[in-house]
Amino acid sequence: MVEPIAALILRAVRSGVAHRLLISGIAQIALVVVGVAYLLFGALRDNPFADQITVAVQLDESGGLLANQDVTLRGVPIGRVASVDFTGDGVRALARIDAHARIPRDGTIARVSGLSPAGEQYLNFEPTDAAGPLLSHGTVMDRAHTTTPIPIWRLLGNIDGLLAQTDPGQLKGVLDELGVSDEGPAKLRRLLTGSQLLISTLDGVLPQTMTLLRGTRPVFKIFEDSSNGMRSIADNLGATLAGVGGKDAGLRHLLDETPKVLATLDQVIDDNSETMVQLLGNLTTVAQLSYVRVPALQQLFRDDRPPLLDGVASLMHGGGIWAIADIYPRYMCDYAHPRDVPFIPNYPEPYLYTYCLNDDPGLLIRGARNAPRPPGDDTAGPPPGWDPLRRTDPTPVGPHTIPLPYGGPVMPPESEPHRQGIPWN
Repeated sequence: MVEPIAALILRAVRSGVAHRLLISGIAQIALVVVGVAYLLFGALRDNPFADQITVAVQLDESGGLLANQDVTLRGVPIGRVASVDFTGDGVRALARIDAHARIPRDGTIARVSGLSPAGEQYLNFEPTDAAGPLLSHGTVMDRAHTTTPIPIWRLLGNIDGLLAQTDPGQLKGVLDELGVSDEGPAKLRRLLTGSQLLISTLDGVLPQTMTLLRGTRPVFKIFEDSSNGMRSIADNLGATLAGVGGKDAGLRHLLDETPKVLATLDQVIDDNSETMVQLLGNLTTVAQLSYVRVPALQQLFRDDRPPLLDGVASLMHGGGIWAIADIYPRYMCDYAHPRDVPFIPNYPEPYLYTYCLNDDPGLLIRGARNAPRPPGDDTAGPPPGWDPLRRTDPTPVGPHTIPLPYGGPVMPPESEPHRQGIPWN
């Protein structure tokens, strides 16, 4: 059994020795093929046979991103940057990624990151949700979904501003205090650790932090603009408190008498408890009526009109009360129809024939009766056999008509649509 195997091996060795040049050439070619395949697929991670798609990423600035750098999905390589070109208002990077990589189009952030402070930037896709349509060939990601690292020049500028705000004397004092005891380095380490934790926490909520800072800027601006007023308030408050301090005895007497007054008020309420329920019920009705009339009440206290007290005060000046009275007699026109009751809010249709029955030519000289008319036109007066109590036809109701129920419309109409057209009882 062993002898045939040994004979076969011996013949193979003799054949190899006879064709050693051919075998060496084949081995060299195989070694080159394996090396090139390793460099292409392993080291360079370039697979010309892979199915890839091209995605355009719009950036405000390159952030150090160059061609042939990695494209990753949450840190896992899925392709390379094909090119980085300048556009009219920014930079466009073309990324060739594996077509089998499932990257949602909505909610995905393309972030230019670096492996170290020295550079080695790469393009990292960070999806926030796995649902939605995926990135396809030719997709363009706008600047709203891309971020770039802070450039060195901006970082140095911010550091320069920070150093300009730092007092060297105070900083030296802090360092001297930290070196007083052996726990100085530990305290500094805890301080830096706490600062790092604070900064990392704020970085996690950076949009909310920026919104908070922008929101507090107008508040501080208001405080700055009203500093003189606040200083005046503080001075006046100091004077008021000084006056209150001078009335200490009176205030003490007031505080001593207040419990007695409250006890008397409580007794009054207790004595009228039987009628208090009815009183509260009436107040409820008054409150409901007032709630319905809130828009009308608001019109009484409009900010765009001068206060009534200011108008009354304007009458009193120069040591007297000033007013103008017009005693000139005016003509009055008589109408054949009765006058509507002004305090009944039923909104009737107007009278159809509202002609002035006074024939005095000196009355209503510029009225409709003296308007130029063609010959034969008798519309200056009512028609023959007219009914003075006849009213106009009902007002047409359209899609934008405000209903006029008893008591008036709900103002504004959009506030309570369920009350529109409902009669008020």
